[in-house]
Amino acid sequence: MSFFFGGIVLIYAISGFTLNHKHDFNAEYAIRQHRFRTEGTFPKSEHDYTKNYVLSILEPLGEATAYTKHYFPDSTHMKAFIRGGSSLVVDMRTGEAVYESVKKRPLLSVMNRLHYNPGRWWTVFSDVFAGSLVLITLTGLVMVHGGKGLWGRGGIELVAGILFPLLFIVFS
Repeated sequence: MSFFFGGIVLIYAISGFTLNHKHDFNAEYAIRQHRFRTEGTFPKSEHDYTKNYVLSILEPLGEATAYTKHYFPDSTHMKAFIRGGSSLVVDMRTGEAVYESVKKRPLLSVMNRLHYNPGRWWTVFSDVFAGSLVLITLTGLVMVHGGKGLWGRGGIELVAGILFPLLFIVFS
């Protein structure tokens, strides 16, 4: 069972780390920007950006089949929406374009979902897992005897381990 629980602890630790750093790293999605120049003469007007023309820009990016719609957020830009969250913005004066690719990170996004309690079955499993961790910890505390055990250095480390996270709560 220790290997089983070890696997679960690793999943929680890795996903917990990524969630702690969500302001530094997006564990859910890989977002990349690609800048390029569209072909043709410019400036162009809104009337030039028909659905077929926008699809022709999206084709080399492999996104033509994922096109949903496009619009003009201002008089100089066209924005196309792509299924899955990706987008394309074209400067109609110069033809300069920015393609923003948004792809779900398959492993990390699934691992992170476990922290958000994805369903009743996970609640039951998490409760059993938490109880098992308590049992493993309590039995481990009484296994070592003497000066290194619970009534010696081990007890001091246990109290320090309990106080350490509480200090963060008190002083934050």
